[in-house]
Amino acid sequence: MPLRRLLQPLIRPTFHAYARATRGVTLGVRGLVTDAAGQVLLIEHTYVPGWYMPGGGVEHGESGEEALAREMVEEAGVELIAPPRLVSIHFNGGRFRGDHVLFYRVEAWRACRPTSRGEVRRIAWFDPAALPDETTPSTRRRIAEALDGTPVDRRW
Repeated sequence: MPLRRLLQPLIRPTFHAYARATRGVTLGVRGLVTDAAGQVLLIEHTYVPGWYMPGGGVEHGESGEEALAREMVEEAGVELIAPPRLVSIHFNGGRFRGDHVLFYRVEAWRACRPTSRGEVRRIAWFDPAALPDETTPSTRRRIAEALDGTPVDRRW
């Protein structure tokens, strides 16, 4: 098991305490990328278990779209060639009481080299009807909402 994943239970509470003290509200982004065959792109981080859609935190001075574009290149090797479509906004209070996530659909993109160093363990494409068992529940819900018309759950 990677060292980052072992240390994560110790590091995450410290990060959350720092975020609460310095920011009342945090904002994140996630993006659903599909290929020509209808498969979805998921990533596995080195520091938390499970498969997720690429994304991350919005930095000071960034828009949601800018953060998504940056995170897509960093984590997944996906360069946006047109603006992504905002699908929904979610409250993520289970992780951090002031956290919100913007969920986007990436419809126009091209492959590039991922720039992340050590953050992403694996990148893979999956049939939405046959996601790996380790896919997080929120990732499954967002995919169903975007692709199958499942009603949107405003909680992440």
